Amino acid sequence: MNSTVEYIKEWQKALQIEIQHVKKYGSTRYRVSNGHLLSSSDLFSYYFETTVSIRVPVGSMIRLVWGGIEQEGRVLSSEGKSIILSFEKSLGDLISEAFLYHDPWELLDNLISRLDEIKKSKQKRIRVKRLMDPSMPPKHPIAEDSTSLRELFVRSKYNPITFVWGPPGTGKTYTLARVAANHYFKGKKILLLSHSNQAVDVLMEELSAFVKKKKRFKEGEILRYGTQVGEALSGHPDIITAQLLKMNVPDLIHDKEGLVDEKMHLKQDLSSSFSKRDSEKLIDLEKKLVRVLEKIRQKEMELVKEAKILGTTLAKAASDQTLYDTEFDIVILDEASMAYVPQVAFASSLAKNLIVCGDFKQLPPIAAGRHPLVTTWLKEDIFHSTGVAESVKTGTLHPHLFLLKQQRRMHPDISAFTNRYIYNNLVGDHPDTAKKRGGIMTASPFPNQAAILLDTSYSGSHCLPERTSKSKMNPWQLFISFQLIHEAYMGGARSIGYVSPYRAQAALMTLLLDDLYQEERSHADIIAATVHRFQGSERDVMIFDTVDSYPEQRAGMLLTGKDSERLINVAITRTKGKFIQVSDTAFLKKTVYKGKVLRQLVDYQQAAGQSITNADIGKWIQHHHPKLIWMHARKLEPVFTDVKNARESIVISLPNQSILTPEWIQALNSRKSSVKLTVISDQQTSLTADFVENSRIAFPFIMIDRQYFWLGLPLDQGENILPPYVAARLDSPSVCQQFLAQLPQKE
Repeated sequence: MNSTVEYIKEWQKALQIEIQHVKKYGSTRYRVSNGHLLSSSDLFSYYFETTVSIRVPVGSMIRLVWGGIEQEGRVLSSEGKSIILSFEKSLGDLISEAFLYHDPWELLDNLISRLDEIKKSKQKRIRVKRLMDPSMPPKHPIAEDSTSLRELFVRSKYNPITFVWGPPGTGKTYTLARVAANHYFKGKKILLLSHSNQAVDVLMEELSAFVKKKKRFKEGEILRYGTQVGEALSGHPDIITAQLLKMNVPDLIHDKEGLVDEKMHLKQDLSSSFSKRDSEKLIDLEKKLVRVLEKIRQKEMELVKEAKILGTTLAKAASDQTLYDTEFDIVILDEASMAYVPQVAFASSLAKNLIVCGDFKQLPPIAAGRHPLVTTWLKEDIFHSTGVAESVKTGTLHPHLFLLKQQRRMHPDISAFTNRYIYNNLVGDHPDTAKKRGGIMTASPFPNQAAILLDTSYSGSHCLPERTSKSKMNPWQLFISFQLIHEAYMGGARSIGYVSPYRAQAALMTLLLDDLYQEERSHADIIAATVHRFQGSERDVMIFDTVDSYPEQRAGMLLTGKDSERLINVAITRTKGKFIQVSDTAFLKKTVYKGKVLRQLVDYQQAAGQSITNADIGKWIQHHHPKLIWMHARKLEPVFTDVKNARESIVISLPNQSILTPEWIQALNSRKSSVKLTVISDQQTSLTADFVENSRIAFPFIMIDRQYFWLGLPLDQGENILPPYVAARLDSPSVCQQFLAQLPQKE
């Protein structure tokens, strides 16, 4: 077992390696122009115009690159489409165009500094040691008839470390908020933390509502600290720092807003002329604003010091001296399984007692570096790093691990798989869950089914890597999944999620929804994203598109690798009432080992009678969207009409060696003279093509005027396909253009 100092040294090294990686590969780039020197007193201040509003915090380190020159500086101010930067060296009087790079590594650098402080404090080192080696015997009294809420409160009162395992839908937010409130009622000072602003908002909303319901709310004692506050707290302005400042120091806020408005108007004038007088006035306004902001900051610090419950992010806590210099009685860290181990260690140093809550069966923290220390400390969660998660494999729970074991989110037909295969039968369903989710389950598509495996086997070989990132796309499963969204919407669903392991496929679905479903999304919550982006969300209906299929040789690491169980668990457990998995099961059964969770899921669904095959496509498609039409692939009149009406271009993919039928050759060769024909094929063809791309796509398609996308035609060219022979016609210029742009090319 390492000493605390040895741990800290390794963490700091891992963070430094990650910082170097982020500096080299992870910068966000912004274009800036019309740069003018404003002041050259102590530092050199420059004004720039921007093409978009740049949301970089004031004081942040930046890099400016132009004409082969690079200079580090800081952000002085950023409002609207302009920004003022300061540098230690002169850049000259004028810079017509440059690129500004902002690296998020400063947050990691702050954490390194906090770890240095832990090294110097014996008390903080002891707290970190208890976290990393939770072998001390539990001290809390045990009551057999205790509720989950009561037991967690008692555990966190008597033990320095309490790990809480909160699987999806088990009331984590409800429980943590009430435990925090009960400690507050006992006079304790509490810090609520999470890696995301959204999670902090949700927890603070639940806590505030509970305290107000108990009629024990006192203004100023509960504080949501930070600037990135979301809609979740719109009903509780009395706990938001900015709102309290407006009430407590209205004159200062008024002065600040007046100065900001004056700056904005002056900057608009500066874009056309840069007189010395105007530049001096802008600098003077900046100085006045700095003085006002400092006064507001002092008032803000007073609010923080007086508060009894503070909610903020881990990043804010590690960068704000008012927080990290404060001694708390209890720190409650939510979503800890997504936080870096050094972040959790820092959180543990701030209080006598710590509650660490998360689900180590969901996605781990994300880091980019490839060094072993980064893998050990920044890509694995605290539950595994401390050995707490290992106890579950033996069928017992670690003495300091408390499990929330009754889920209320998912219909039991959905949770049956995760309860058994992911959570080892330790989690069960609340008795009311089936009734509560019954309305969603009975609706279309697939009425009276909560869990469905939509099997795309033998509908073709549609999987291919994206050109730039090598992420994967599958247009057939994309079209099928959009149809499922449409069927669910027509069936009354207004909360629908589409999730994929692959960024390329999720991006195509986002384009498709933007193009075809803009009106519907204005009054329904419909989103497409990768699994990583969906963690923490939930929807009534979820569609999980696994994408992988022929002609790929094997399923990707996202679905079969080390963290695949976690990814698949997240995809399933976002669902409330209807989970639809879209997969090529023939491909998965051939390429995925039986012990892998994805294979277990497919086998379970088929054994449970949840599988819908490609032969049933005509039964479940009930509502044709005007821009996505399905028909029998032998019916050629509609596609030939599109070919005849083409105005500019036709692109056709011919993957097989077989020759096109005479009617296809006639239709394509009889196109208008203004229409350019591009053939994608590695074989000779009888077509009079304008362009031939010597490349092989494993499935046929024809695209007309980069707007109409026919998939499944020409039929005779298809691989890995059995009846019924189905073709689809999509009318979406944005999807057509993105798809063509990302087609892989022959090396």
